[in-house]
Amino acid sequence: MCRLAAITSGDFFSPMENILALETMKEGHDGSGLGITLKYLAGFEDLKEFPILSGICSKKGLEMLDAYMEEMGFKLLYRWRPKIKPVKGIVPRDFYFAAFYDYPEEWKDKSFEEKEMLLMNTRLALRKMGECDESIIVFSFYPDVITLKEVGDPLEVAEFFGIDKDILKAKIIFAQGRQNTNYQICLYACHPFFIQGYCTMTNGENTAFVPIREYLMSRGFPGYIGYNSDSEVFCHILHYCHKKLGFPLTYYKDIITPLKWEEIEQRPDREALALIKQSLRPLCIDGPNMVIGFIPDGTCFMVQDSKKLRPGVVGGVKGKYALMSEVCGLDKVIPDRDKSKDIYPMKYEMVIVSPEAKEVKVWNQLQA
Repeated sequence: MCRLAAITSGDFFSPMENILALETMKEGHDGSGLGITLKYLAGFEDLKEFPILSGICSKKGLEMLDAYMEEMGFKLLYRWRPKIKPVKGIVPRDFYFAAFYDYPEEWKDKSFEEKEMLLMNTRLALRKMGECDESIIVFSFYPDVITLKEVGDPLEVAEFFGIDKDILKAKIIFAQGRQNTNYQICLYACHPFFIQGYCTMTNGENTAFVPIREYLMSRGFPGYIGYNSDSEVFCHILHYCHKKLGFPLTYYKDIITPLKWEEIEQRPDREALALIKQSLRPLCIDGPNMVIGFIPDGTCFMVQDSKKLRPGVVGGVKGKYALMSEVCGLDKVIPDRDKSKDIYPMKYEMVIVSPEAKEVKVWNQLQA
């Protein structure tokens, strides 16, 4: 199984908090990989509006990437690179980076939605260029977001990246402690997954993966591709229902775990729910899954599938909340909280933490 450590805060903090939480939950993950996504970064205030390309390149790949970005009209403003420390068992690649770019001149006056499409299509083009030999691996291309991934024990990967010594901090950090050990090892299969401001990571096995993947790929949206992991669809469902369809966040829960018909009849929005249940039936998950995610405005959430067979807990204090696989991870990050207020979401519930971690609420499908 995987172990997940998500923290959202009104203040900046180090990703080492997430990684040490993963270390306390080590019996629940196999130590085969680490993925980290950081949102709302510290130390890059002058570059907040510019997109960041996060990835890994070989020497050949870096030449290809630089040539492509120059051809597209992107201007490199700054390239952050982790200070790599050799660690036994981790095979270093040539270049790990988070590169800040200015938009091409002809795109500067476009709407942000148009820019989002440009960034996503650029990421997909770079992915395709390097996919055959892993000369280019790209995880995200978006303002104020950095993603790091590598194979190895999370604590050792953190040491490898020099995270314990680096000044890298953020207000939202997601970390997952496992590689894709069900299938072929591939960094594109490592959580968290990110698309156009939406991010998720999952503990569990998605037994409904194939129909969900086929439905998403039939939507005609170019970003719904890849699927090296059966969990990546959870991120794309979130993007599809919230961004493409314009549904409120709570409908994500109604889509992936729809109510029974007799339960729908008790909801004031029963007509909308009935249409959703019928038209989006292929997006229903079968579990067992626990999903943690965030949306572009910084709202974070946790949901369970109807079987409720994967652990999950949310707790904290005003200004800092953690969403964890296990309570020992929560104890590591926020030990002085009121533990009687910890939330263990059940099959009908969605725990929602507001931006800046100002408040947490539990939304119940039966009581909406």
